[in-house]
Amino acid sequence: MPDLLTVTDLVKHYPSGRGRTVHAVDGVSLSIGPGEVLGLVGESGSGKSTVGKCILRLTEPTSGRIVFDGTDITHLSRRGMRPLRRDVHIVFQDPYSSLNPRFSIGQIVAEPLRQHGIASGRAATEKVCEMLERVGLRAQMRHRYPHELSGGQRQRVGLARALVCEPKLVVADEPVSALDVSVQASVLNLLTDLQRDMGFSCLFITHDLSVVEFLADRIAVMYLGTVVESGPREQIFTDPQHPYTKALLSAAPVPDPAAQRGRRRVVLSGDVPSPLTPPSGCRFHTRCPVAIDRCATVVPSLTPVRAPEHPVACHLVTEDSVPTLAQ
Repeated sequence: MPDLLTVTDLVKHYPSGRGRTVHAVDGVSLSIGPGEVLGLVGESGSGKSTVGKCILRLTEPTSGRIVFDGTDITHLSRRGMRPLRRDVHIVFQDPYSSLNPRFSIGQIVAEPLRQHGIASGRAATEKVCEMLERVGLRAQMRHRYPHELSGGQRQRVGLARALVCEPKLVVADEPVSALDVSVQASVLNLLTDLQRDMGFSCLFITHDLSVVEFLADRIAVMYLGTVVESGPREQIFTDPQHPYTKALLSAAPVPDPAAQRGRRRVVLSGDVPSPLTPPSGCRFHTRCPVAIDRCATVVPSLTPVRAPEHPVACHLVTEDSVPTLAQ
């Protein structure tokens, strides 16, 4: 079955004045199959959200190619994108600023139905009530306004709005990072149940590896605008190959106190370089504890070395070995 979404060599640069350029995304390639969840992981400033906005065409890509459901949407006009908007929706990071405070909950969830001419009047109300029930809210909540809801309830409204048109692809941009830890698990469980029941594909953007371990089928790890490693969830967690992926995994806590005390934490030196002046060669070499001279001059390609579905961009990964990080 062909992929629902294919992104090839995506580039997004922003002008920054004085002739400088912000290299937000540089050559990202990824794909998502029907009904698949891809976790896009990386620290703040790695370009994750920019990738999501380019896929949604909320931001115009600088170059590259984006194919959604067989249609090249890379530079499609707003008029050309409109028929496809029904099939791709977003859940925003901040549930407090992503809902119109002047609209009732019912109006917010019904807006996609109205915009796409799917339903109106009583039929729209019935769909809104059904969707609110599916995300764990009472139908009577449609009469309330966003300021009357908690953060978790608002994010459930965001989910209902994104799913009411039954899209093929949902971009979830850190949908639980702004919520209390006690609420995050319930929202993630809800998203998992909805994805299983409705069968939509999902690009799940997060900086938390423990979240994608719970949710994703495949994982792509980003660093400073590039994908450094991708593969099935099990392989990323049991056989990480890129030094950056290893460092991220070492920083993720485990629920067993004894196991946590016995783990070896990899602490990276320095800060993430500025996207205004990204390093030459491998962009991670300025912080990599095992970098060699070649890393500073030659850009590693994202290629499968040890497994066909597990590409990695690192000069030190060979068929026989992967780099070992010292404590």
